[in-house]
Amino acid sequence: MLNIENFTDTSVPIELLENIAQSLTSREIDLTICNNETIQEYNKEYRQKDQPTDVLSFPIENDIIISDENVMPLGSIVISIDFVVSKAEEFKHTNSDELALLFIHGLLHILGYDHEIDSGEMREKEALIIQRFNLPKSLIVRTEEN
Repeated sequence: MLNIENFTDTSVPIELLENIAQSLTSREIDLTICNNETIQEYNKEYRQKDQPTDVLSFPIENDIIISDENVMPLGSIVISIDFVVSKAEEFKHTNSDELALLFIHGLLHILGYDHEIDSGEMREKEALIIQRFNLPKSLIVRTEEN
């Protein structure tokens, strides 16, 4: 289940994001879409970086199953719509595509992937998901190319 809080006036491709989430987990995910000012506050508070960023991930550390039918939520993802619009324009694809790319990136992080320390596993997983959902180049690939 995907819980979306959209604090912007930008349309969210809910069905696409739900399909992506369901392809990787059955656990609940909270998604917040906000502006650079708000994500900068989160980034400063939780990562001690006083600057806006594109996506933040907050995994829930406790994997205790509450019951057979009800498990702990997986975590939260926060995405800056300002980055979405800017990168979509820069890479000449839609805001929906960019939002989906950032969602995939954040979701993989809350699933435990970490491209900064792994041996390419996150990049490979991201590439498979992007291909499955027919999306443009991933965040990791773009970063590595620049």
